[in-house]
Parts: sequence; C-alpha cells; structure tokens
Amino acid sequence: MTPASLLTADDPPPFRVERASGTSPLVLVCDHAGRALPARLGDLGVSAADLERHIAWDIGVAEVGRKLAARLDAFLITQTYSRLVIDANRPLESPQSIVTVSESTRIPGNEGIGEEAAAQRAKEIFDPYHDRIREELDARAAHGRPSILVTLHSFTPVFLTRSRSWHAGVLYNRDARLAHVLLDLLRKEPELVVGDNEPYAASEQTDYALVEHGERRGLLNVEIEIRQDLIAHERGQVEWAERLAHVLERAHRQFGGVNVPSRTQ
Repeated sequence: MTPASLLTADDPPPFRVERASGTSPLVLVCDHAGRALPARLGDLGVSAADLERHIAWDIGVAEVGRKLAARLDAFLITQTYSRLVIDANRPLESPQSIVTVSESTRIPGNEGIGEEAAAQRAKEIFDPYHDRIREELDARAAHGRPSILVTLHSFTPVFLTRSRSWHAGVLYNRDARLAHVLLDLLRKEPELVVGDNEPYAASEQTDYALVEHGERRGLLNVEIEIRQDLIAHERGQVEWAERLAHVLERAHRQFGGVNVPSRTQ
C-alpha cells in the first residue's frame, strides 16, 4: 500500500535555491545535482557503490553551478533527489522517468512500480522543483526582467564500452541561438574538444527543463554538459565555473545584453 506521503519530516526538501535575488539574467538549473533517496524508499535495492556513480546523479555539476552562480550573481536551483527516484529532466510520460535499469544496473526498487506510487514521486519531488522554476521565470517576466535559461549537466568519460573524447558538449533542441554562440566561443580554446549536440542530442523526449522552461517561453536557452572526470575535484570545478562565466558573459553581450524572442515558437 502506498503511504499518504513519500517524504517525511526527516527527508530534505526536493530542491535548493541559491542567490534567489541574483541580479544576473541567467537562471541556472541543475536537474541531476543530488543523489538523496527518500527514507521510505530505502536504497532502491542499489548498492552504496552504485549510488556514488553517474546512474544516481551528475557528479561535480552542483559545485560548478554554485561557483558559477557566485561568480555571476545568478539564480541557481538544484534538485536534491537522485534521478533514480524520478528523473527531473524527463517528461513524466517518458519510459526514462522512473527507470528499472540504468546503463546496465538493475534498480529493483523501481520494478513493478504502480501508477499511484509513480504519481506520488512526481507530486512530491518532480512538481515542486519545476514549479519553483516556473515561479521564478514568471516573477522575472512580471517585473520586466530578462531571463536566460542554462541547464548544467555532467557525463561519464566512458559509457558502457564507448570512450568519450569530448571535454564538454553544448546541447539544444529547436532553438540553437545561444548554443551556437557558446559552441564557437568554447572552440576558440584549442585544447578543448566540444560536442555539438554531443554526447547527447536534446529533444522533447529527453530534456524536459530546456524545452519546458526555455523554448516554450521563447527564452534564450542552452544545455551544457561537462565530462565528469574534469569536475570531480575542486580545481576542475573552479576552472570550469570560470570558463563558463567568461563565455556566458560574452555570449550575453553578443545578444545586446537583452533577451531576444525566439523565432522557433
């Protein structure tokens, strides 16, 4: 039987906001920042070692987000719970919303999950997180403040048996305005290998935040992926936060310092 609520008083809230009054037009979003599990779900049948892996969260990205937010005085929201509970960056109807296998690892606690239990995870974890992003963007629009959506993720150096040579990837769906500018700026650093919609390609099926909060509002938007081994330590986190701050500031200036309505809507 599904309990009346999933989260207890001892569980952390589903998201954390930093620099709520930040002056930057950038709105930084980290969908896979955390790896917490609600106490009522136990460990989902997953080992402690596996809960440290990428299947549970995006290693290093929360720290990059916090340093970037501090550098630019930008609003930052981070998801607290592991993507294994419910993926904050997948539409609720997606088969990847609550996975039973991640990469090659079984998630026994998700097997046979019923509609009521899945809806409960959405109501208490997915919805509050995205409602807070909507609230922020609505408030900015009401006050005539421009918003630029930047979603931050990290990826593994090796996926299954395939090595990934990219240091970072710049992702976009239909609206590539900001992505193409950032791609050009990052590729000016000769030592970097930067993917154009690699190692993932954004889409309505796989990138909820980018589409829902960026494209559907006509905001400048981009998804940035950084290889995990580069940001698993303090030095790399500082380096990438500084790098992203530099290119995002330059990109913003190229758009005249204001948000330009999308022509893809």
